[in-house]
Formats: sequence, structure tokens, C-alpha cells
Amino acid sequence: MTGQTSAPAKVILVGEHAVVYGMPAIALPLSQVRAYADYDICDHALSVHAEQDSQPLFRWSGNGEAPQDPLAALVQLTARHFGASQLRGKITIRSDIPIASGLGSGAAVSAALGRALAAILKRDLPDGALNDIVYEVEKLHHGTPSGIDNTVVVHEKPVYYIKGKTLDFIRITAPLHLVVADTGIAALTRETVSHVRERFRSQRRQTRALLENIGALAKQARSLVETGESWQLGELMTRNHELLRQLGVSSDALDRLVEAALVAGACGAKLSGGGRGGNIIALVDENTMPTVQAALLTAGAKQVITSSVIEKSASL
Repeated sequence: MTGQTSAPAKVILVGEHAVVYGMPAIALPLSQVRAYADYDICDHALSVHAEQDSQPLFRWSGNGEAPQDPLAALVQLTARHFGASQLRGKITIRSDIPIASGLGSGAAVSAALGRALAAILKRDLPDGALNDIVYEVEKLHHGTPSGIDNTVVVHEKPVYYIKGKTLDFIRITAPLHLVVADTGIAALTRETVSHVRERFRSQRRQTRALLENIGALAKQARSLVETGESWQLGELMTRNHELLRQLGVSSDALDRLVEAALVAGACGAKLSGGGRGGNIIALVDENTMPTVQAALLTAGAKQVITSSVIEKSASL
């Protein structure tokens, strides 16, 4: 028996970093960009492979250790959830999501793998339970994650997220058009989260003010996301980028792409994710989308994705 499971990438529209400190943030799934897990139920101990790699990334031993490798941890936690003492089969992972770019690659791979394990065991794994498992693995990737990445990736819905609060999904009533541009610079979210934490300790008052202002923008943005008021939402996104720049998590490459998008006619633009590298997102309309895409490539973007958030499935 063979099959395939998957999970999407994500972007944070507004609120990154502040969300770690209890402020709201809004995240959207990038459904056209995904991680996949192809599974084959066969009669040997479970092995997990990367695409086109004959050597396994992980081989099931059935021990109860708490591994530090994210894939091994995901397998162990999922087996523990089901009370499974044996796992048999082969899973091959592949992903279209750039690594260390703020698009939730780690969470998407974990979610796809968790679903494949449930399929091998012929068990149901509700999104809520999978979300809890992936969040534990996110701690290995990011240290002190907010939980927003795993939440939007697992549920594949736009999320208005406050850490520790009840999930609040956003209903999109008008399309939102995005251009996502990759700087080509890898940046670990763990490192930028650590930078903000150190800044919070050493400059508590100023840092708290920046984080609270970012949270206030997310609150304002929610109704604009729901109604698709792109120009007002874009203005909030650009203000969000400036606050993130003051927080010390932007870079020359990110600032250059944001400026290029705005000059080309974007409604707004900002870094998305941990910062220092990775991606910017630009909010556009259907007419300016190709112009902004071309401008970002000219400004040095290594890859550009155009996407539209739509009602109901909110897929991109």
C-alpha cells in the first residue's frame, strides 16, 4: 500500500517576533508550495529517506529516547501518541519549500511526516493532535517558537494567532494577491528570536514598545484581511517592516527588496519570518503583480512566487 501526504508553506503577514511575547500575529498558508511524504507500507522496520537518497535519514529502533534530530523526534512523538511499539514501512520526504527562509519548511516537513506515519498505522490523526506534536518538534528548530508556524501549516487556514489562546481562523471574503521574494540568504529563526530576547533583556522598555506597536498593527490588520482592503492593509505591512527594522531583524538585502516592491507599485511590503535573510512579501493587485515580480528579480531576488489568498480554502 502506497500513498502521499503533504503540508503547505506559510507566510506571516503581520506580527512576527511580537507574537513570541503574547502579541497577535496573522499568518497565511502558501498552499501552492508544499512538503510531501510518500509512504510505502512494507514488512521492514520504518525508514525515512530524503528524495533521491538511498541512505535513510532515520531508521526506527523502537527505543524510548528523546532524540534531538527533528525527524527522529517527530517519529518518536507520533509513535508515542498512538502507543505504537512497531512501525513498518518506508517514507520518502521531498519539499518545494526553501530551507531557512521563513516559510515554515520545518513545520511543513514535520506535518507531512506525521500524517504519513498515521497512514502507515491506519489511524486517524486529527489536526489538533498533529499540531501539538509538530509544536514540540518546532522547539528543536527554533528554541522558543511562538506556535504560529505549526498552527497555520497543520490547519492550512489563515490564522489570527495569540500564543496560548483559542485558535481563531480568519475568513477571507476578497482575494489578497501576494508576491513572495527570496533573498537567497539562509537565516535561522532560532538566531533572530534569540537576538530579540537578548535585546528585550538589555533594552526592555524600548523593545517592549516596538513589540507592542507591532501587535497593535496586527489587531488593525485583521478586519482589513477579512475584507480585502489592500491599500490600507499594505500600509500597515510597510509600517510593520519599519518596526522590524528598528528591532534589528532586517538586513540590507531585505530592505532593498521591500523598497523595490514599493517603487514598483505594491500596496505594501515587509520581511516575513525571522528576518536577517529569507523572504519579503509584497501585497499587490492583479495589475501590479507582474510589474512587482519583475522589479524584485531585477533588485536581486533569487526566486519569486506569486500567489493569491482566496475565500473558503484560503489556498495560495
